[in-house]
Amino acid sequence: MTSTALSTATAPVVSRRADRALWGLQILLALFYGVASAVPKLVAHSSATVTFDAIGWGHWLMYLTGVLELAGAIGLLVPRLAALAALGLVGVMLGAEVFTWAFLDGVNWATPLIAAAFLGAVAYGRRHTLTVPHRR
Repeated sequence: MTSTALSTATAPVVSRRADRALWGLQILLALFYGVASAVPKLVAHSSATVTFDAIGWGHWLMYLTGVLELAGAIGLLVPRLAALAALGLVGVMLGAEVFTWAFLDGVNWATPLIAAAFLGAVAYGRRHTLTVPHRR
């Protein structure tokens, strides 16, 4: 029987400094997505409803986005889920980029890309937590 999980001998070595920097970035991103981004959507704050009204798809998309962002923020703080959460939030940001150009005339177009770059750095830095389960 072979295991597809990385052993300690083949796992990438992350320095303490890099690990702390990643944790700092993860905490900042979790605060941003959990507090500054998800909460206004989930409580239907006027700052969020204006944007989603401009899209014209109804408020279900605003609530879905808020739930995805909150789940991603929580996942960023769980060591085994951090890479997957970051990848999921990259997907949300790429969707935000498409909607920015399609419905909002490209206003603030760089914001989702910058956020996706930071999330990509977290996903890359925590890639060793992504393992393929083996069959029994």
